[in-house]
Amino acid sequence: MTEEDEEQFRRESMPRTYTLRQRWADYRAEVRANRPKGAKARVRAWLHVEPFYWGMRAAYVVLVVGAVFAVYINGVANGWWHAWGEKPTVAATTTPTARPVPSASSPTEAAMSGGYQIGPDGVLVRPAEHAASTYTKPELPEEAKENTERGAELAAEHAFSLLIYAWNTGDTQPFADITQSGDGFRETYIDKVKKSYASGWTYGMHSSITRIVKVEPVSEQKWGAQPNTIGVQFKTVTSNGVTCVNQKISTDESEYRSSVTLFMTWKNEHWVVTDGDISNDK
Repeated sequence: MTEEDEEQFRRESMPRTYTLRQRWADYRAEVRANRPKGAKARVRAWLHVEPFYWGMRAAYVVLVVGAVFAVYINGVANGWWHAWGEKPTVAATTTPTARPVPSASSPTEAAMSGGYQIGPDGVLVRPAEHAASTYTKPELPEEAKENTERGAELAAEHAFSLLIYAWNTGDTQPFADITQSGDGFRETYIDKVKKSYASGWTYGMHSSITRIVKVEPVSEQKWGAQPNTIGVQFKTVTSNGVTCVNQKISTDESEYRSSVTLFMTWKNEHWVVTDGDISNDK
């Protein structure tokens, strides 16, 4: 044996590297070699398979048909194409006529802001369902007309309810009728209500008396009170409701607690508020 023969023997005896690509090529070659010749033979070979493979083929067909049908339905729904047998009409393709935009100066279109109509004075119009006329003026109890401590207490509660009525309606006259003219407490709150309604309104304010703290006579020497004066102090819980200032709406449904002190003086056969104070409880 020559050296050439020995070298060739070694090359042929060494293990070969069999890559994945070579395996795939051998597999394809074997498939082609075993493939039936002719279309008829191929169809017969395709039909003669095990039931499991028939089930797999049927599943593939159902999936393909379902996917095609889904694409068709989605296309009809989105207007990509028309439904089977449907003929497009002129009405379906005609662009609707644009509506004219009303001008700001049109008399039939009221100016609006935040859902509220703007009045001629530039202030938002108060909703009709919350108009001042929807509030009933509190009536003075009969017992509040008596010259007793109980009468003074009820008259003080009535005066406070008239103040809440003034805030909800803008009508300060009933509160003015039960308070003494020139008193600082009276003038302060009447002025606040009038200024509020000069550029807005309020509705939904409500207050309730939670506890009577004190009802007793007050002396001129100690408190500077007028003769025949009963001091009444009670606790309240109040919510401010809805307030408008020009074209700004604020809603405050939160409740806060206050202490109300009123000096009730018996004059001309009825009780009159001659002094008072309202302070928030901390």
